[in-house]
Amino acid sequence: MIKQYRLANKLSQEELAEEIGISWRQLQRLEHNEENTRISTFKKIVKTLNVPDDEIIKFIKK
Repeated sequence: MIKQYRLANKLSQEELAEEIGISWRQLQRLEHNEENTRISTFKKIVKTLNVPDDEIIKFIKK
C-alpha cells in the first residue's frame, strides 16, 4: 500500500523518507513488509500520502 500511494504522489523513497523523518532504507523495508513501524510514523505516512481511511483499515487488517 505504501509504495502504491508513494508512486501515485510522484515521490521517491528518499523524498518520502525525508518528509516523514526516517531513512530511505527504513521506508524500503516498510514497503516490503520486512519491518513494523511505530504508529506515529504510520500516521505521518498516511497523512503525507493522503491515504483514504478505508485503505488504512484494509492494510491494518492484513
